[in-house]
Amino acid sequence: MHVFNDPSSQIKAMPTQILSRFTGALLALALLLQAGLASAGEDSPAAFREVCAKKASGAGDSMVIAGADGWLFLGNELRHLGVGRFWGEAAAAVSRATKAQDADPLPAILDFKRQLDALGIELLLVPVPAKAIIFPDKVASTVAKPVDGKAPARLDAIHQEFYTLLREKGVNVLDLTDDFLANRLAEDGPVYCRQDTHWSGLACNLAAQRIAEVIRQKNWYAGLTRTKFGQRAVSVPITGDLWSALAEGSRPERDTLKLRMINVPGGGPVAPDRNSPVILLGDSHNLVFQAGGDMHAAGAGLADHLAYELGFAVDLIGVRGSGATPARINLYRRGIAEPGYFGKKKIVVWCFTAREFTESQGWRLVPVSK
Repeated sequence: MHVFNDPSSQIKAMPTQILSRFTGALLALALLLQAGLASAGEDSPAAFREVCAKKASGAGDSMVIAGADGWLFLGNELRHLGVGRFWGEAAAAVSRATKAQDADPLPAILDFKRQLDALGIELLLVPVPAKAIIFPDKVASTVAKPVDGKAPARLDAIHQEFYTLLREKGVNVLDLTDDFLANRLAEDGPVYCRQDTHWSGLACNLAAQRIAEVIRQKNWYAGLTRTKFGQRAVSVPITGDLWSALAEGSRPERDTLKLRMINVPGGGPVAPDRNSPVILLGDSHNLVFQAGGDMHAAGAGLADHLAYELGFAVDLIGVRGSGATPARINLYRRGIAEPGYFGKKKIVVWCFTAREFTESQGWRLVPVSK
């Protein structure tokens, strides 16, 4: 008869020294595995969301959150990144909309597209990526600093999920995140202002190139009269809104940005054209470096770079407030004030910061025209 040995008896029979080494090796292996899993999780979208939520919560009433290497971030942006899903059933719990029925951005976006479709006008949705998503290593010390010029991993899984949903429902979404990550620290400077909530002049240029690629593919584009605009490089010191929000004694030296100024033949800035087939609609990302004054410069904004890329000026409806509802209200008002206005239009480029999905006062259903 064959007798099967009990494995536990064999372990018990091991010399104490060998058993101790065996147990120690298993423990060391378990600790290594645990450390490896924890390290892998530090750069995950979920871990980054948690960091953003904690920093936003800890900031209290302050609008500015200091990051690494002199970078400043908007508290509302980090709050937005920390709340997770912001549409459907989750919307009312995370949105700062003044009315619960206006919390979800999805119905408003789809309704806007439906109305434009009825007018024979296309919609191109261009959310401006969050500054913290492009520079996560300036926000969280747990995010590994990119090496050898490589872009950091994308940590905006929630935004990607929402953009996929929009595309499935027929909305053309231009996601600039990969372009910005690849060029985040270019020779001409970063794609965002270190001391301001807005993107930089370089980002305006990159965004205009990508938007123009979409528009140039349209059948109607080939028949348009085009102009060759000029450009020149300048350096402009700016007084960033985040810099201004710091206590006077804690303000660092102001940043200076490199801009490309766009001009008409013979000089002078490119004026928006209300007869243009392209409407650029949205928040102050459409006004920065274009409107002058508190927008830092004139002639180097997104509208200017779009004119350079397309060969004609665009129609501009930009607001210093929210690009969600107020911008669409202004579009409606313009259509009422100018009979036949929409008959000239081919595409609306709706460009606004991604934090608007939760941080605006709401996403109302707004008529486009009577």
